[in-house]
Amino acid sequence: MTNRELFFRHLAQTSPEPLGIEVVKAEGVWLYGPDGERYLDMISGISVSSIGHRHPAVVEAIREQTDRYMHLMVYGEYIQSPQVKLAEAILDTLDPSLDNVYLVNSGSEAIEAAMKLAKRVSGRTEIIAFSQAYHGHTQGAMSIMGGEDWKQAYRPLIPDIRFLQFNNLKDLDQITSQTAAVFAEPVQAEAGVVKPNAGYLQALRRKCTETGTFLVFDEVQTGFGRTGSLFAHQESGVIPDMLVLAKAMGGGMPIGAMIASKTLMAAFMQNPILGHITTFGGHPVSAAAALATLNVIQNEKLVDTVNQKAELLKSLLAGHPAILEIRNAGLMMAVELGDSAKVLQFSSACLKKGLIVDWFLFCPTAFRLAPPLTISEEEIRFAAEVILGCLPA
Repeated sequence: MTNRELFFRHLAQTSPEPLGIEVVKAEGVWLYGPDGERYLDMISGISVSSIGHRHPAVVEAIREQTDRYMHLMVYGEYIQSPQVKLAEAILDTLDPSLDNVYLVNSGSEAIEAAMKLAKRVSGRTEIIAFSQAYHGHTQGAMSIMGGEDWKQAYRPLIPDIRFLQFNNLKDLDQITSQTAAVFAEPVQAEAGVVKPNAGYLQALRRKCTETGTFLVFDEVQTGFGRTGSLFAHQESGVIPDMLVLAKAMGGGMPIGAMIASKTLMAAFMQNPILGHITTFGGHPVSAAAALATLNVIQNEKLVDTVNQKAELLKSLLAGHPAILEIRNAGLMMAVELGDSAKVLQFSSACLKKGLIVDWFLFCPTAFRLAPPLTISEEEIRFAAEVILGCLPA
């Protein structure tokens, strides 16, 4: 049987129509098929491969670490150099109040850890999130997902969850002394790239401070340079109590993190001990890859190029009659067509021309562009040419 036949026979499917391209190699911004096909990855595996596929520095870090050791023990028991160096490097980029890292395997797991820590420390049960927010698909993370269609089949989920409208200042009055935490994306990704209005995140921060509520920023999609700063919350000057990271963090390897103060994190150590545990969290190979990824972003000054590349891409697409709007935060971009059927037809046409785009969970009328930050001007121009050729007249 072919790989395609085995794929559909033995691997669990999550949609009736997966993209279904077979990949035998990936390099930089390109994916390659078994018969010489190549595809320009304009979504970075959904904001994961931000420094491109198989970046040499990441590959070398993985190779060096596998020569030393791989899994040793559950997270937090042994002193492991990749974990220690990674934590130090990340914290050096953040506000000093965020000085403690809990390493996990994914964004959903980091969200779960933050939910538990907020409830444990505050003694409160209410958690607030936002409509059209995406935080993951585990039951806790799904409980604060802002879209009922995606979770109604799995209820009952975690109780005491309340949803606000993003950018609605009046809704912030619903944050009270009964609220354990507010979970927010500094830029709403799956809503179709919705940026905060001027002053909104500052108002959210003030309300959380007034009510003793923990503010948690989910930077799983926005982190590590995607929006034009290393972390999107840094553009506003607003400091969260907890920060959640994953996706681009590992340069293609699975890893995530929940970051808070050492004082807050200490709650996991007592009453009961082992308040949060993970077997593979902070896997040394993933941690080594993540450290190499951060070093590449910093050493190659990739963040400095993000907005320039985004403006070039926008300028090349601007003016096409099928495009109603282009929303972006750096190289996180939503191109609005106003019709979900058009988006699906367009995405299929692009794939046939060797270009991978995607849609948004809560904004199916727009298509996603989130290329590797390493994409060149020539590759941007190629992508724009394909996009313009595939757009409906």
